[in-house]
Amino acid sequence: MEETKYEHWNNPQPAQEDNKKIAAGLLAILLAPFGIHKFLLGYTTEGIIWLIISLCTCGIVTGVLGLIEGIIYLTKSDQEFYQTYQVNKKAWF
Repeated sequence: MEETKYEHWNNPQPAQEDNKKIAAGLLAILLAPFGIHKFLLGYTTEGIIWLIISLCTCGIVTGVLGLIEGIIYLTKSDQEFYQTYQVNKKAWF
């Protein structure tokens, strides 16, 4: 059976290698003050804002927010995470 370039239309699931849920969730929890999870997801502006907030508050605010955001990331299904944060580009919570 010959594959066509449009065959992916029949498959509603995204490719697993595109999903950054685990990496983003762990980075948000473990390295929250640095905002690396924002940069991983392609949110450069938000990552810079995160770093500025972190510098102004000595990482306390971003540490707590990173923990919350990481838990939110990890509790979403793979498909929901992919749609929300990678396709629709929802940058904040």
